[in-house]
Amino acid sequence: MDKKIVIIPTYNEKENIEAILRKVFSLVGNYHVLVIDDGSPDGTAAIVKGLQEEYPERLHLLEREGKLGLGTAYLTGFKWCLERGYDYIFEMDADFSHNPDDLLRLYDACAADGADLAIGSRYCHGVSVVDWPLGRIVMSYYASKYVRMVLGLKVKDTTAGFVCYSRKVLEAIDLDKVKMHGYGFQIEMKYTASRLKFRLQEVPIIFINRQKGTSKMSGGIFSEALLGVIRLKFRRIRKKQ
Repeated sequence: MDKKIVIIPTYNEKENIEAILRKVFSLVGNYHVLVIDDGSPDGTAAIVKGLQEEYPERLHLLEREGKLGLGTAYLTGFKWCLERGYDYIFEMDADFSHNPDDLLRLYDACAADGADLAIGSRYCHGVSVVDWPLGRIVMSYYASKYVRMVLGLKVKDTTAGFVCYSRKVLEAIDLDKVKMHGYGFQIEMKYTASRLKFRLQEVPIIFINRQKGTSKMSGGIFSEALLGVIRLKFRRIRKKQ
């Protein structure tokens, strides 16, 4: 059986973390989870440690000092998962904006349909977002159009953070040379995988705005992503040797 693991970065997610973990562990397929907590002062990590007693073989925790960024959390997680032989590595938010049931569909896109990177897409069939302010929908949707125009990337949801990587994609990318560590990280990883000739497949999902806790999105990290796209356009992409 394929070894599958879901990376969930957290910062102040005490309202969501237990429920999201129990949901993932209830799925068919023996999914493991790696929580990467950036020093949450609300006790998120303590909740995870308590649950590790119940799921000792499937629930893993890395604690970091302070908020070090979404991209660095995933890069740390990727290396940890590759070292431990996982075949499929997922990214997912802790707040139920991503439906854990869709993990099965992302996995099938890779394991059954032959994709190397499966993307849970909000925009491959119009706009599938619930309870977001209109301004945020417009910003996100047109940011993806901008990225496609600049980079020529044939992905409609370029900033999507709900994805499944086959291990060969992460092994091919030199993770130490990934430059963008905010939300631009999502763009850079998809673009690099595409340039390395891996097969990307979008899987339509419905994205639901968080009901509990506080969003970590800000205009600053969004701007960083868009400016980084220009630099990414002119960077030479090489396969890791």
